[in-house]
Parts: sequence; structure tokens; C-alpha cells
Amino acid sequence: MTEWLEEGAKMPAFALADDTGTKVKSSQWAGAPLVIYFYPKDDTPGCTKQACAFRDAEAPLRQLGAAVVGISCDAPASHVKFRDKYSLNFPLLCDIDHVVAEKFGAWREKNMYGKKSLGIQRSTFLIDAKGKVAKVWKRVQVDGHADQVLEALRKLTES
Repeated sequence: MTEWLEEGAKMPAFALADDTGTKVKSSQWAGAPLVIYFYPKDDTPGCTKQACAFRDAEAPLRQLGAAVVGISCDAPASHVKFRDKYSLNFPLLCDIDHVVAEKFGAWREKNMYGKKSLGIQRSTFLIDAKGKVAKVWKRVQVDGHADQVLEALRKLTES
């Protein structure tokens, strides 16, 4: 378990399979803002609500020049079902061994009903066009989160 990646840090480079099984590299989003959100599990209530909120924010995100990427430890087949069921319009990346989640600090000890385990902590990272972390949301509360990200993105693109 590593420390959270903080604002001002350089985004770690990574390569992961997407929901189609294609290997994608973080460098493909260089030169534009990127929203990377880590979520615990495909097709669970909170994760579905969060994914659908980012899906529904596609137009303003695109107007601000930003892309969205969701990352969980689920396999490509799970991502495909999740993507298709909710018509998600952004890539879902497979971090099966949680290597990227660890680089960002999103792989954390969690405590649910007194039971401790390791897993992805719902979190979001706004990366600026130069590849630096502009904003971090740790332990995200889903309601209103996409709006918070859009507001931070607006401030980022205005500066």
C-alpha cells in the first residue's frame, strides 16, 4: 500500500488493457486534461451511479477538452458487460493486479462492517494537459461528484 498521489505530482505512466482487451498507454491522453477515476467493482450500486454520472457529463467534458477513464480490478469481460448495460462512453481499464491503483495510492486498506481488506478506494484524479495531478478526490462520495470534477476542470482550463 502506497501513499496517495498528491496535487502537483507527475502522473505515473501506465499501460493497461481496456474493455476490448486492447493495451492502452497513459501517454495517449498527453496534451489534454484527463479524469482518471478508480472504482471498486463493475455493476455495483455506487460504481454504477458514478459511471453513469460521468457518462451523462460527456458533452461538458468534451467541451472542456477532457477525457474520462475508469479503472478497476475487474477483467475485460466484466467491463464489457458493465459498459454495454449502461451505454458507457469512455474506456474502462483493467488493473487486475492493482499495480496502477497502487501507483496512485488508490489501493487501500478498507474496513466494512469491522472486516478489513485491501481494495480500490473510490477516488478521482484530474490530470492537466502537462501530465500533472491538478486535483485529487480521495474517498469519493458519488452524489454530485461528477459536478465537482466538472467545476475543477472549468477552473483548470480557465487558468
